[in-house]
Amino acid sequence: MDVDELRKRIEKYIKGMDERLKNIDSANNKVVELARLYTEDSKYYLEKGDYVTALVDIVYAEGLLDAKEIYENIDPKSNVSKKVFVAGTFDILHPGHIEFLKEASKYGRVYVTVARDSNSERIKGRKPINDEQTRLEIIKSVRYVFDAILGDQEDFLKSVERINPDIIFLGPDQKVDETKLLEELKKRGLSPQIIRLNERIRKWPHSSTTDIINEIKKRYCNLEQR
Repeated sequence: MDVDELRKRIEKYIKGMDERLKNIDSANNKVVELARLYTEDSKYYLEKGDYVTALVDIVYAEGLLDAKEIYENIDPKSNVSKKVFVAGTFDILHPGHIEFLKEASKYGRVYVTVARDSNSERIKGRKPINDEQTRLEIIKSVRYVFDAILGDQEDFLKSVERINPDIIFLGPDQKVDETKLLEELKKRGLSPQIIRLNERIRKWPHSSTTDIINEIKKRYCNLEQR
């Protein structure tokens, strides 16, 4: 490999790392910050003409991010830059939610829209146990979630517009007409791929909010009546 080709390859690596780092919040994340520093070092040595050191630095930076993404169940080779949109109420967070978010994270970085209290009550016919701010903070703490926001009270698609995802990941119980959804999004200049989880993942005894509520009623409500 001649010098010009080596320089171009290093520049390509650096450009790729800059794109990856642009979409990652490095706050309180030492691995990301270290990758950023190695990327800056690579740029410095590239300009100095020390191509070997520049290449070592950028490869090390890339390896740090790859390791981080693998730990977070994200494919570093193909999905790292993809945005995956997930929406739900996420009341009484349970193993079914976690498995659903874990599956979504296999396609890229998961952005969650949490349903507003008023919308949840209108759709489900009951108030959520936890209010919207509580549910938002809880979902943000899940390791498979990159970021989360509250949904719009009037227009569900505004959240999709805000995130501008590559993929919309739907659960098996979400009653969404995929064809109509794509048509509406196309009118707004969006063209994400829609992926639906075929069936609920039931690795655990209580994998739905209904399961949990029924178990609580079974265990404790009858006792109160005695």
